[in-house]
Amino acid sequence: MDERESKRSLSRRERGRVRGPDDFLGRARDLRRQSSDAERALWRVLRGRRLDGYKFRRQVVIEPYIVDFVCLDARLIIEADGGQHADQAAYDSRRTSALESMGYRVLRFWNDEILGQLPGVLERIGQALRESPSLWVDRKSN
Repeated sequence: MDERESKRSLSRRERGRVRGPDDFLGRARDLRRQSSDAERALWRVLRGRRLDGYKFRRQVVIEPYIVDFVCLDARLIIEADGGQHADQAAYDSRRTSALESMGYRVLRFWNDEILGQLPGVLERIGQALRESPSLWVDRKSN
């Protein structure tokens, strides 16, 4: 499936919300190139439907934010937080609330937790995927 075909599968409104404007796309592209060690470790497990068959994307624009990882089918966002997030707890809380009001569930993990306790992190993500009402579950049952 080429890029044009994949764009057609989403409505124009959803495509705009997920893709975002060009300035957001450029920033997301930069973030993908500058991933932290924790983000790279988590991406190795999430990419290519490696976690229970769920498709994840990384550094995705969900306006007005760029999220670290998202499974659109399960409406699940995974955030890998580094040390800078200790100083911005209020912002992160508002951001999480806004994303939840859009229908997403947000899981946050500290980078050291991802690097030192990856099996536990993956178990929590897997549990959240199983608990999420998702399009993927509906497709699997048909």
